[in-house]
Amino acid sequence: MIVHDSDEAVAGMHIGLIGGIGPAATDFYYRHLIEAAAKAERALDLTVVHADAPTLLANLATNADDAQIAIYKRLAERLQHAGAECMAVTSIAGHFCIDAFVPLSPLPVIDLTAALRSTLEASGVRRVGVLGTKTVMATKMYGKLGAVDVVAPPGEMLDQVHEAYVRLATTGRPTDDLRDVFFAAGAQLVGDLKAEAVLLGGTDLNVAFDGQNAGFPIVDCAAIHIEAIAQHL
Repeated sequence: MIVHDSDEAVAGMHIGLIGGIGPAATDFYYRHLIEAAAKAERALDLTVVHADAPTLLANLATNADDAQIAIYKRLAERLQHAGAECMAVTSIAGHFCIDAFVPLSPLPVIDLTAALRSTLEASGVRRVGVLGTKTVMATKMYGKLGAVDVVAPPGEMLDQVHEAYVRLATTGRPTDDLRDVFFAAGAQLVGDLKAEAVLLGGTDLNVAFDGQNAGFPIVDCAAIHIEAIAQHL
């Protein structure tokens, strides 16, 4: 558990995060929420609980919604007992069962897909590509992005991106060969499939794209989620 608190600034709502899926994404959320709290001149009241990335990926691959929801419910109860007043899951892959989990959660859930849909609709973007796990790409981010047309990498590229993303999510290490896969897929989505931008549809993708010139416009889904969470500060 990570708890960050301060008596020198006014605390906002106590935020709970289900992290660990994967470690790099959890670190990204934590650091950026600290920055958001400092900008808002608020003390960050935060508790993080750990979910296992390989378990989540196995449940995702086998459509084991009930098993993952049971994990989320147990962790959400732990967050509630720690004093959290709302919560978020720091994984886009982890949102595969979010609609079914929300009614069972003891805490209000800040849904990444809802925040992303609102942002895309407000931006006027009509066609986007997506990178992430196979499920995220094949379902076009779970079919929850409204009128926005979502395109996935075609053919073997879909499997290559999925395999590269799973390696990134489980290790947290953005090697050059992984970046090559993501950048090639993104270029194809924008060039051949006419996407206006590419969704980073896995929260761990930030570590691969951070400080890099991908050569195409990107939409940072994790950053949009963090903004939605930070509103509770």
